[in-house]
Amino acid sequence: MSHYRFTALATAVMAVAVTACATQPVPALATITGSVTATPTASAAVEIPDTPVGRQLRWLLEAVTRLPVGDAELAGHFAPSFLDHIPPAQLNQALAGFEDMRLDRLDQAQERTLSATVRAAGKSFTLALGVDGTGKVDYIQFTGVAPASWPELDQRLRQAAPRAGFLAAELTGDGRCRPVHAVAGEKTFPLGSMFKLYVLGAVAERIRSGAFGWDTELTIRPELKSLPSGELQNRPDNSKVTVLEAARLMISISDNTATDLLIHQAGRKAVERVVRSWGGDRRNVPFLTTRELFVLKGADYPRHAERYLSLGTSARRGYLAGVVDKVPLSKVRPWTEPRELDRLEWFATPAQVCRAYAGLARLKDARVGEVLSITDAGLRLDRNQWPVVWHKGGSEPGLLTMSFLARTAAGRTYVVSTTAVNPDAPFQQGPVAQELLVLTRGAFALVKSS
Repeated sequence: MSHYRFTALATAVMAVAVTACATQPVPALATITGSVTATPTASAAVEIPDTPVGRQLRWLLEAVTRLPVGDAELAGHFAPSFLDHIPPAQLNQALAGFEDMRLDRLDQAQERTLSATVRAAGKSFTLALGVDGTGKVDYIQFTGVAPASWPELDQRLRQAAPRAGFLAAELTGDGRCRPVHAVAGEKTFPLGSMFKLYVLGAVAERIRSGAFGWDTELTIRPELKSLPSGELQNRPDNSKVTVLEAARLMISISDNTATDLLIHQAGRKAVERVVRSWGGDRRNVPFLTTRELFVLKGADYPRHAERYLSLGTSARRGYLAGVVDKVPLSKVRPWTEPRELDRLEWFATPAQVCRAYAGLARLKDARVGEVLSITDAGLRLDRNQWPVVWHKGGSEPGLLTMSFLARTAAGRTYVVSTTAVNPDAPFQQGPVAQELLVLTRGAFALVKSS
């Protein structure tokens, strides 16, 4: 994820599992009508048809070698409806992990759709590409092959990340997590934006107690604004947003300002109580806002970070209120390399993530289910077999996390949580995120058959 994004994972997933229309034109390609000369990116042994979709494939193979592609060029190759859903900046960010992509073979090709096998970051993917009636891309999707066994999943997980945690578990009728398969399932890992599960739980608990409602309006005060991802930081100071809209934005696009508004509304200590009651990690006290983490990691680093980490819990609360919360966001500088992942973050074991989902499920609040079901991040489970799918993920340089709860048509509920950590270098977001998504999809198939 970029420095200002806790949801680069979401971006990466959108790019590798896109189902909207998208493509921006490369001016040179927009007017090509004759045969197309092979580029060095495409294998000389693979003949790409001179069709609308074939020309877009050829452009894509060349374009990923010179990212970022300009907005005007993208608009010439992707349909407007696609770019409305996946803006150029996000598309470029997600494609960055495929910059070494090469074409291995064409599996199926028609006038407006094709399927091909490509290789990127040392892994093979199936690329599905489609164009609309004007010849612009309106569908692009990369998928991998799901693991057929737990040993295969373990091996691929080790290849995906230097450090990884994984848990596939069934939620039993009494709300417990029954592990089916785990890799470092009791080891603590940074969470990225998955911490927002606890915030949602605290909000729902406070609503159940009558403290406020889903329709309660929150004021977007300037001191509560955070940095992207999200959109609420761009709204006028002192404008309003309901608790429900903020919760939807917090989960679906990992809106950081929405998150901080909800922490402020529910109360930091209320969030900490939820963490404690759900068996969460004690290092989440004090429970940081996103704004505070940005300041600690990005403003005059490492001065604030080292000072904060040297203090006890009570003194940390005082340092947040007296120092960190007074630092203007303009002082935050981006970081693109892993930074303090094991010391300054939100934390949980894969087993604790499962217990967080169990806590959310026990609330039996239809709004909670609605919020967590807005996006499946491209997991694409068969909804006839899995009618309920909840999701939250997160990322930071050197960190990718994803977690899902899914319920079968027969009423059995499973949670799959995956964390990938590289403390030395950022991930190639696209391929790694896609691999974790494929492993997750495979895990749901394996638990269902267990």
